[in-house]
Amino acid sequence: MVASETSQKAAAAGSSIPEGARRLLHELAAGWGDVADCRALEVVPLRGAMTNEVYQARWPPAAEAEVEAAGRRVLVRVYGEGVEVFFDREAEVRTFESMSRHGHGPRLLGRFPNGRVEEFIHARTLSAVDLRDPEISAIIASKLREFHNLDMPGPKSVLIWDRLRNWLKTAKNLCPSDEAKEFCLDSMENEITALENELSEDYQCVGFCHNDLQYGNIMIDEETKLLTIIDYEYASFGPVAYDIANHFCEMAADYHSEKPHILDYTKYPDTDEQKQFVQSYLSSSGEEPDAEKVNNLIKSIEKYTLASHLIWALWGIISEHVNDIDFDYMGYARQRFEQYWLKKPAILTCQVVE
Repeated sequence: MVASETSQKAAAAGSSIPEGARRLLHELAAGWGDVADCRALEVVPLRGAMTNEVYQARWPPAAEAEVEAAGRRVLVRVYGEGVEVFFDREAEVRTFESMSRHGHGPRLLGRFPNGRVEEFIHARTLSAVDLRDPEISAIIASKLREFHNLDMPGPKSVLIWDRLRNWLKTAKNLCPSDEAKEFCLDSMENEITALENELSEDYQCVGFCHNDLQYGNIMIDEETKLLTIIDYEYASFGPVAYDIANHFCEMAADYHSEKPHILDYTKYPDTDEQKQFVQSYLSSSGEEPDAEKVNNLIKSIEKYTLASHLIWALWGIISEHVNDIDFDYMGYARQRFEQYWLKKPAILTCQVVE
């Protein structure tokens, strides 16, 4: 792409961000000594976000000697339409600020009416392929254990079942009758109850869970191999087995492909990959886990994949009706429901009473 085309795309992206965001960016840049012209702003959309619209904002460096430098960069997050049905935005911002105080994730630089400006992390966002890399996977496992052990504010109770029921109610309210029938929404309450009853019988290790650990929410410093987990919209206390199950399910996705909603479950981690991840996760505390502990966690993770399929299937249905981002939410929802019904007989031992 030639320079003029790049500039034109940046200008187009800059004009698409809200006026409040542009004003905030100008105010921030005016206070930074390394920005020559606070209005010499370039904005580039970042692909792969499905809840919000995300942009990189950049200013050229001030000093002539630093022409080759990257310049000042920040990240602009414009909240998606209707996403308040999924989470409490104020609670999410409190989590964001608390994570920053813990030394995790980017700093919050400012807020505008329908979004915020964050520190730009100078690291590479992982790709779909990275999740299958044994070295990177082991680092993710260790980092996730650290994340789960964070002492975060708010109730320590498990949120997942209330979230499922709330999202089911919202999906029913938004869906026309043919959609509700296609996805068996009228019987879904029974499915949720059966799943909750089955999993409540297992030992529950509860921690602070990310709940959306897809590759786009993980960044790596190539030199130090340090990871940063970002985007905490869905984070809450919950079963750590669910968080790992959700991460395993995300290995089927490639949100940067030509058809980003298509899932390939041949990429779901095999038995050896699951074992390696769980061993890395448990041993990161300094103690080598025995085989029984590893196997018990793997079994619990397998059951929680069903909860992951239901949650994101309902998310897809709701998003189709409330979000304007270019993504086939309904096609995505169908695949998650298909996996739920396909895997349920072998995983869920209790039967649903209709």
